[in-house]
Amino acid sequence: MTDNGMFSISEFARYSRTTRDTLLHYDRIGLLSPISRGENNYRYYSVNMLPVVNVIRTLQQLGMTLGEIKRLRNRRTPELADEVFRYQIGKIDKKIEEWIQARKLLLTLQKTIHSVAHIEESVITIRFMPAEAIVLGDINDFSRGRTVLDALVDFYHASSGKYPSMDLNYPVWATYSGERIKNGDWKNPERYYFYNPEGYDRKPASLYAIGYTRGGYGQTDELYTRLTEYINKNGFEICGDAYEEYPLNEVCVTNNENYLIRVMVAVKEK
Repeated sequence: MTDNGMFSISEFARYSRTTRDTLLHYDRIGLLSPISRGENNYRYYSVNMLPVVNVIRTLQQLGMTLGEIKRLRNRRTPELADEVFRYQIGKIDKKIEEWIQARKLLLTLQKTIHSVAHIEESVITIRFMPAEAIVLGDINDFSRGRTVLDALVDFYHASSGKYPSMDLNYPVWATYSGERIKNGDWKNPERYYFYNPEGYDRKPASLYAIGYTRGGYGQTDELYTRLTEYINKNGFEICGDAYEEYPLNEVCVTNNENYLIRVMVAVKEK
């Protein structure tokens, strides 16, 4: 800093976290010029200009062109500045909400991948699982030749009506009633669901018999058979719903016949 409280262009660039070239460009287009020039023709900037540079850079990062920012500076009033700032704050708030939703989705996908990082795919286990918030659909309608895809579309329509502001772009899984599993009926999902901390429904806390297999969507006959046999032979009985999930699916697996499938059946000791 000079004796009269001025910064050289290099100092000003450092303190404003910009570059010398940027400041030279601002000067050339008449957006922000140095407050004075020395006898050596060096540019000097006042400390009071630091907030101005910060506003320029912030507005530029938010998508305003330098031409737009220059026009704002040339005819600036408190009212106009307030209008511009209010509009940009709205854009920021919207982007923050988008990033929050994106973070929730990625954390959910990451949690799903981590949940199968160290499992033995051929081993069935009995584990207590805590309750988790989910978005649970109505009972699916497969009458009149309706397909699994028809029921899935219905699930999205109903969920968007129930949760109008919720991001629905989460992996969707299937659930079956315990009675259907006991009867060997797991052809079409009874309901659909996905995990979301904002969901009104709950996957209940319970002991679950948990098994895994590899395959494509719906290729679960062998796994359900293996699970029911294990439950019956090891002193347990089915006491609640079964939850069918695909922790490793098209998001992270290239072969659609090699997804990792997990089925969890609520059980209790006999």
